[in-house]
Amino acid sequence: MSEDEGESVAEEKAQAEHRWPAAVGVLAIIASYALLPDSLLGFTRYLVIPVCLALLLAVIVINPHRLVKQTVWSRRFGMMLVLVIGATNQVLLVVLILKLVENTEDGPTLLLGALQIWLTNVIGFALLYWELDRGGPVARTQRRRRDLPPADFRFPQDEDHDAVSEVSVHSSIRSNWRPGFVDYLYFSLSNSMAFSPTDVMPLTHRTKLLMGLEAFAGFALLALVIARGVSLLG
Repeated sequence: MSEDEGESVAEEKAQAEHRWPAAVGVLAIIASYALLPDSLLGFTRYLVIPVCLALLLAVIVINPHRLVKQTVWSRRFGMMLVLVIGATNQVLLVVLILKLVENTEDGPTLLLGALQIWLTNVIGFALLYWELDRGGPVARTQRRRRDLPPADFRFPQDEDHDAVSEVSVHSSIRSNWRPGFVDYLYFSLSNSMAFSPTDVMPLTHRTKLLMGLEAFAGFALLALVIARGVSLLG
């Protein structure tokens, strides 16, 4: 494929993304909220869980299978869902850190709760990146590249068009590749474990701040969990 042919492919619309990977991620977060000990979430779960389920149902009704339609309300519902999850996760992190520092709660219960909160934080940030980058999941595939908002992240596929043929075939220019939820989930997981960008680079101030917040939360949680684990062994 010539460079001109590759560029023409990249200007076409892409196949719409499936709804269910992101929906499964939200359901995993809701299940984690339901299973958290009362000392961490308590009766707040009876407010947060119904709100998350209602917002999830609303966005599924608008796009039940593939993300092909975006309205003002679908965009608002999607952003509200990730913001509710994000705010809940940060409050849970603060509560958990306070309890780990106070050392007054049952150790194994807190350590299990820490794992649940860490996982929901990874998925929650993945959902947030997924909703923000290049106008969101609908815009990324249903608009031509020249009509997309500026990117928040640079993926390897965005610059692999001049690599060897078996690599460049997957590039954005040659295959019209667009990032999906799984790409943001992997990126969020690696950022939360490595505490830094790996193969995906942030391009805007807002995403650098969000990545910094996620990495700092993961580092603080990991340090306190290790300290609590050592004290339990002692």
